[in-house]
Amino acid sequence: MNQPDLTVRPISGPAELDLFRRLSYTLDHELPHDLETANRRPEWMWVAMRGGELVARAAWWSWANGSDPYEMDFFDIADPETGLDDAVQLVRTALAALVPEGARPPTYLRFVPPDWRDDADTERAVTARMSALEQTGARLQAERLRFEWQPGTPLPPPSDRLRFRPVRDTDEILDLMTRVLDGTLDAHSQDNLARMSARETATEHYEGELARYSSPRDWWRVATLPDGDPVGFVTPARNDYNPIIGYLAVLPEHRGNGYIDDILAEGTRIHAAQGVPRIRAATDLGNVPMANAFRRAGYANFERAITMAWP
Repeated sequence: MNQPDLTVRPISGPAELDLFRRLSYTLDHELPHDLETANRRPEWMWVAMRGGELVARAAWWSWANGSDPYEMDFFDIADPETGLDDAVQLVRTALAALVPEGARPPTYLRFVPPDWRDDADTERAVTARMSALEQTGARLQAERLRFEWQPGTPLPPPSDRLRFRPVRDTDEILDLMTRVLDGTLDAHSQDNLARMSARETATEHYEGELARYSSPRDWWRVATLPDGDPVGFVTPARNDYNPIIGYLAVLPEHRGNGYIDDILAEGTRIHAAQGVPRIRAATDLGNVPMANAFRRAGYANFERAITMAWP
């Protein structure tokens, strides 16, 4: 018997959420709210159907009321063994509709369990998704560790080595973000530095992420020595879902002195003073100094994230 033809299309609207959710992912519960806030649009949520069966799905997210997709964060295949070709067709068709010709598609981001390689079914699903995206031209950018701090976790006393003050203005934070790119271990930044200058990389990061947070800018802190010489900075913030440590870095000339612990503690204290239910943070698997600092500060690695990018 011949298989039914494959149909690839965006969902028609919120009424088709149940269809989209025939496959599952940890962010499914956010979909209704994201549609209400315009973080998502029906035309950014795509399904691949054979007859009445959902064989694959994909969706893109953006900042509230964003005009274009910012990130691909849903991609599921009903049967990783037999559905790879259908999933590839889904992504190719959706990208052709969503991304202008010649433009770089949004990065793919997927949360996975911290021990995803230890479970055969989970590993099969993760590698199938990655294989499908590789067939569309994407390549692994980074595997990230996601951390969470919970209230009640002990907070260290304020640093007696550093002073902290608010960031003065956009120029100052951009200057500091540019300087810390020297020797960065962040894969996304390394990728951008291969295509643009350090200042352009810092500006893209700032405008694409930090500037979009609605939380107060006066939470952001510059760490200095007692004489006022900057050592690094931290940007506690709230994204659309959680309190986060948005960006934390130590200037190259001050690395290796343990200042990362003092700066992270300051960012954590700023959030803790607000009575937050949790603090989220992430760093690349290869950024061992940052990962170790989170662990020393009582942050638990509760999840990982796979990021893939198109050239």
